[in-house]
Amino acid sequence: MALHMLGKDPESPEGKSPTVYYDDQTDNYLVQGWKVADAERLSQLDLPSHETVVEIPKRMMQFFPEVNGGRGTDV
Repeated sequence: MALHMLGKDPESPEGKSPTVYYDDQTDNYLVQGWKVADAERLSQLDLPSHETVVEIPKRMMQFFPEVNGGRGTDV
């Protein structure tokens, strides 16, 4: 598996999170973000026990190639 970092939240303290990655073997994205632990918000989701939810700011949409015109290089 080869993960390519597409972008980090430019407003994140110390640049540690959130982050968007692309997996070139599965053709999927991996998103590192803040854990959603709020029971009220989670209750609104149909979330299977083998899945989790993370949250990222809207400003990070710019890192997805489908949004930025295909520019997907490692940061």
